[in-house]
Amino acid sequence: MTALHTKNSTDVDNPGILSRARTCLAVLGGVYVLIVLLLTVPFIQSQLIYMHALKLPWNARFDAPERHGLAPGKTFNFRITTPDNYTLGAWFILSDDHYHSLPFPPSPSAAETHLAEALRSRPTLLFLHGNSATRAIPGRVQYYSAFVSRLQTNVLTIDYRGFGDSQGSPSERGLATDARAAFDWLIANGATPENVLIVGHSLGTAVASSLAVSLSEESTRVRGLVLMSPFTSMHTLVDTYSVFGVFPVMLPLTVVPRAAELYKKFLVHRFDTLSIITRVKVPVLIVHAEDDFDISHTHSDALFDALINPFLPSVDPLPSDPHSWTREHWHTFQTQMATKRATREMLLVRTDIPHFGAMDTFAASNETVVLLKTLTGSHNDVGALEGTQEVIRTLFSLA
Repeated sequence: MTALHTKNSTDVDNPGILSRARTCLAVLGGVYVLIVLLLTVPFIQSQLIYMHALKLPWNARFDAPERHGLAPGKTFNFRITTPDNYTLGAWFILSDDHYHSLPFPPSPSAAETHLAEALRSRPTLLFLHGNSATRAIPGRVQYYSAFVSRLQTNVLTIDYRGFGDSQGSPSERGLATDARAAFDWLIANGATPENVLIVGHSLGTAVASSLAVSLSEESTRVRGLVLMSPFTSMHTLVDTYSVFGVFPVMLPLTVVPRAAELYKKFLVHRFDTLSIITRVKVPVLIVHAEDDFDISHTHSDALFDALINPFLPSVDPLPSDPHSWTREHWHTFQTQMATKRATREMLLVRTDIPHFGAMDTFAASNETVVLLKTLTGSHNDVGALEGTQEVIRTLFSLA
């Protein structure tokens, strides 16, 4: 009698569990669909991509950089006016080499007073940060401190329009305008282009690449371009992005034929670095951590391949209908691919750095491209690693 009662209870409970599971999945599916639909709205897209409303740290004192960890009198807080008449919050930070030449404690206006001399005497790193937060967040201050000490460069960092204490609202074109305004400010105050190193992190890599392309097309040669944790384009990032590095956000849409491609047509912000990167005509360093769960290091592989591909033998494109090719066509294609691989291996120099990572260097026609893959560093800390700093210092002849 007891056994029969237990069996009947189990039969009653199982349908209840299955019903609750189905309800839970239906709710989660509905939430997913709602989020996907909301992300087709340009305003919500902008909020998610830029996350400029997160003005971390809260109640930042941009006029007192010392409160955020920088040395007394080392940083000049000021504003840059863009060609379209927005003002941007900015910090100019003296290199340790120049700062240490001043009596301590220096006057609060020391960085402003010694600005022209600092720009003449040391290279300056123009740092273009990623999405969310401001120039005062601790992780970015850690970057500035590493640059001014290990690289012995000055640092100019800005908050794009809509970020921090800057006016306006962000857009792809707007961020490009802001970066150019920052570069022009450096030149107007005494820096020479060959003494400016452009460095972008995450979203900032798209902004930095756009600036480097614009300058290259004007035959303005800067010291180089550094891309930390870059992505190829917003379209590809959407394809490859996983929440917490586990759940691919586009996976449910792939169940419906062409749904993912249709959805991506609603993306207003392109940030298509892959399509423009080959127009950069200065040395390029790409840095990515293999444990980056925000942006896969395969994005850096694609950018590196795009940069070196023009120097490699060409390969006939595959036909839309593979059956249309004869055996001779396939033989020619395989021969071309083998020649391209052999040439690539001949021109690439691989340097393994024990317990740190590996570096591929490509040098041809007076252009240098380096891909540094680190074992650690994740998304936000890869640029602050001392090993990364040493690669930058060596490649761009700093310090």
